[in-house]
Amino acid sequence: MARRKKGQDIHGWVLLDKPVGLGSTQAVSKVRWLFDARKAGHAGTLDPLASGMLPIALGHATRTVPFVQDGRKTYAFTVRWGEATSTDDCEGDIVATSDLRPDAAAINAILPRFTGVISQLPPAFSALKIDGERAYDLARAGKPVKLAPRDIEVDELSLTGCPDADHATFETRCGKGTYIRALARDMARALGTEGHVSALRRTQVGPFQQSQMISLEVLQEMRHRDPAEADMASVLHPVETALDDIPALAVTEAEAARLFNGQAILLRGRDAPIALAEAYVTTRNTLVAIGSVAQGQFIPKRVFKNAG
Repeated sequence: MARRKKGQDIHGWVLLDKPVGLGSTQAVSKVRWLFDARKAGHAGTLDPLASGMLPIALGHATRTVPFVQDGRKTYAFTVRWGEATSTDDCEGDIVATSDLRPDAAAINAILPRFTGVISQLPPAFSALKIDGERAYDLARAGKPVKLAPRDIEVDELSLTGCPDADHATFETRCGKGTYIRALARDMARALGTEGHVSALRRTQVGPFQQSQMISLEVLQEMRHRDPAEADMASVLHPVETALDDIPALAVTEAEAARLFNGQAILLRGRDAPIALAEAYVTTRNTLVAIGSVAQGQFIPKRVFKNAG
């Protein structure tokens, strides 16, 4: 007898305002339980010491995670000057110190060096793999961690305040693979001092904005209301929200039926595209498939049957 899968078929995005101290995997588990969802995942890990935007995908939304992960991210963070740590944040041991404290003018002068396409060496305590092992596992075991620098994109980086001589606050908008801890470390070194991230908050991921976030406390309060009032679906964002950056096409129900069976369809109409690297199609405002267009035909790659 086949084992019945636990949970319900719930599809959509939960834009969690992750609290400090909770790991991303733990956060996904809590949200999955609160929604009684059969399937869940997240788009972009946040360290336990970081707070803010953690997009959690439920059901068919898990198939659109790559579109969100590849999007731009915005962070607000604080650098503590004068101390370098083993983890490049406040969780690690202090490994170097400096008496130099940069002022706002000095900080602003070096920011252009960290904007655009730059080379960055990832932190030793990161989830990157070296010969099949996580870098942070090797670092915790006291083994050498040899990571190669890689190019990242920093679209914007600005100093937002200097609350005291030991701290400075920043905002940045950056591309996939950027480590804010490494950015803080490298800025400190460029200023002739040491430094680490003492606070980090993510405020935007891809198409998802800070104003859309919801806290774990609010979700828990909703979950424990009277079942007639606990409308958990009201805080879900549609699966296709993750696809804002690719073209959308509307098809008929008959055409959707062909796509659900994995068949390509000929796009009709005067404005129908001839070729597109990526697009998604809907019928009656329901997501049907993600795919590409070639020679006027939509070719499905991911199909979302019963996503509505």
